[in-house]
Amino acid sequence: MILNTAILITIAIALGLLWLPGLRKAQTWRAMVTPLASIIGSGFLVLGPLLNHAYGLWGPLVMGALCLVAWGFGTAIRDNIRAIDRDGQAGPAWVENTASALLGFAYMVSVAYYLNLLGSFAVSLLPFQSQVLARSITTAVYAVIVFVGWTRGFALLERMEYASVALKLAIIAGLVLALGVYLGQAVSQDALIVTQPFETGWPALTLAFGMIVTVQGFETSRYLGGEYDAPTRIRSMRNAQLLATAIYLVYIALVTYTFSPATQALSETAIVDMMGVISPVLPVVLVAAALAAQFSAAVADTGGSGGLLQELSHRRISQKQAYALTVAVGLALTWAADVFEIIAYASRAFAAYYAVQSALAAWRCRRDAPARAGLYALLALLGLAIVFFGRAIE
Repeated sequence: MILNTAILITIAIALGLLWLPGLRKAQTWRAMVTPLASIIGSGFLVLGPLLNHAYGLWGPLVMGALCLVAWGFGTAIRDNIRAIDRDGQAGPAWVENTASALLGFAYMVSVAYYLNLLGSFAVSLLPFQSQVLARSITTAVYAVIVFVGWTRGFALLERMEYASVALKLAIIAGLVLALGVYLGQAVSQDALIVTQPFETGWPALTLAFGMIVTVQGFETSRYLGGEYDAPTRIRSMRNAQLLATAIYLVYIALVTYTFSPATQALSETAIVDMMGVISPVLPVVLVAAALAAQFSAAVADTGGSGGLLQELSHRRISQKQAYALTVAVGLALTWAADVFEIIAYASRAFAAYYAVQSALAAWRCRRDAPARAGLYALLALLGLAIVFFGRAIE
């Protein structure tokens, strides 16, 4: 009872702090909200059980590696933002158009990823589990999104973004408190969990490749030029990645050494059952956070995909048609693949975009900063490796 109360009080205090006018109106924080909405989204809920199952005691190290790779890609994109601000473009127009096309497709896949997780979490608290029901809920939410997009646009739904991020961060604060207490109890009873990895060698590496989408989202700062200047977007992207990395590393470490993967069935909603061991409050608030986060992220990416497709087609494809195409691709994935497969597909799609952005940065820096160009070239090759070798967990 004491822990339940402490969790709820922590969530309330964190939510109150995040709702302070001084913070909500701060320009850099406002600019951080969009990338944070994606980075600390669905991946946060999936990664704990997944890394614990696949990598055991090495889970925090793999999490650190994922965040480091994401930081490298973010560095390349920030360099491109500076170039666009200074020169009007980051490189040849056809390369930038290719990157935008890849991102538009990646958004289509990521919407499927978000909404399939939404469906899974929506049924996670029911007394029975049904994949057909989860997919049916996903399909219904797709119908809502495309209806709103066709009739009213996404402005109304996008206002949910700040509220969703604030709620999500507040619930994470409560979750970290509960996990910290649980870890303290394990330490006092000499009951820390240390498990050996299930995946090793090349399979472990390719599985990590398939999880890059779980730390994706920082690139959205690249496309906020209509709202924020280049220095603000660069600063907000960097800060969002640093905050997300700190949260991820603490969370993964707490989960890794307090839960045995052998006692948990691996699924996209395994975190709900895991947290139910600590407190009956946590599953409910986690599902609430998941539903809000998935819906708002899906709305944002549907709007982003529609805008990119309209721009790339020189308005031959209308936004309404682009929304319909995004929904069609998402529904095909929903009924043909499971969530872990969709995660791997989304990782490949975003990795292709990151590879092009890194190659663009390498090409531009090749004369003035050859060492930096070499680093960006390696990142481009890593992005291609993720595209070809990333895989879903079996």
